[in-house]
Amino acid sequence: MSPLTKDHLAELREELEAQLERLMRSIEASEAALEPVELDQSRVGRLSRMDELQNQSLTRNLHEREEIRLTLVRNALARMEEGTYGLCAACESEIPYERLLVFPEAVECGGCA
Repeated sequence: MSPLTKDHLAELREELEAQLERLMRSIEASEAALEPVELDQSRVGRLSRMDELQNQSLTRNLHEREEIRLTLVRNALARMEEGTYGLCAACESEIPYERLLVFPEAVECGGCA
C-alpha cells in the first residue's frame, strides 16, 4: 500500500499525467525530424548535409531518451493504480514525497538509486 496521502497522490498523478502529455507531443513532433536525410547534392552543400545529419542524430538521441522517460511515467501511473507507488522497488521502503516531487517517476528511494 502506498505511504502517500490522497492529496500527495493526486498532486503527483497530475504531474505525471502532464509529463505524459508533454512527452507524447514531443515524441510525435520529433518523429518527423527522424525521416531520412535527403542527400541531393544539387540542393544542399556538403556542410549543410553534415549539419542536417548531426541534427538528426541529436534528435534521435532525444527521441530515445523521451521514449525511455515515457515508459517510466507510464509505469509510475500503473504503480499508482496497483497501490505500490511510492515504495522502493529494491528495498520496499517508502520513497520520500520530496523525492517524488522532483522525480515523480522514481522507482527507488535515494539510498538504492
